Amino acid sequence: MAGFRQLLRNTPEGLYCPPGDFHIDPVRPVARAVITHGHSDHARSGHGAVLATPQTLAIMAARYGADFAAATEAAPYGQRVTRNEVDVTLVPAGHVLGSAQAVLRWKGITAVISGDYKRRRDPTCPLFEPVACNLFVSEATFGLPVFRFPDAADEVAKLLKSVALFPERTHLVGAYALGKAQRIICLLREAGYSKTLYMHGAMGSMNALYQANGVELGSLAPATDEKRNALPGEIVIAPP
Repeated sequence: MAGFRQLLRNTPEGLYCPPGDFHIDPVRPVARAVITHGHSDHARSGHGAVLATPQTLAIMAARYGADFAAATEAAPYGQRVTRNEVDVTLVPAGHVLGSAQAVLRWKGITAVISGDYKRRRDPTCPLFEPVACNLFVSEATFGLPVFRFPDAADEVAKLLKSVALFPERTHLVGAYALGKAQRIICLLREAGYSKTLYMHGAMGSMNALYQANGVELGSLAPATDEKRNALPGEIVIAPP
């Protein structure tokens, strides 16, 4: 336990690694940060230096501007980076494009800071990769037993059944602009839905970034260019 406390501790800025002299997903600007993924509750601008996957750095640049940090370093999955006495490796978390767990190795201790993660398959990003460790620091947004999520393919089948039953109606799907929107698009494509999907304007930059990273989304069009009631029988994806 003493070794764990020397490796990691809580600070007002967030989780801090003293021997490596960096924070992980800090909530305030710091000198050196390791960022697990691009969602704004984990990735913030204003740090001196940021280490993250190339995709996460691209997401942060798209959201905050190219100068979101004074310096950046891209670490592809599996590449070991040394910070003072600590080896840092980013491995897939299965959450969104570029999402990673931060694996810290120091004096025989392996600690994994999960960031947001999911263990179910997501067609838009690599699967969660388990890592043997002495300490696992887990996000637990939906950690209570009350949360039981249905199968994603079954939910998509329900949506497509409703579209077929009610062709006079527009079907609006609420999804966050980063991650959830692209996941539902890909799940619809896997289910055989090849028609144009209509997107809220907030989705545009993230959709383009996913496509630039090899995630095929098919035909997309802006919903905000259409007049009210102009999309009967179509699927519109917008922020919740």
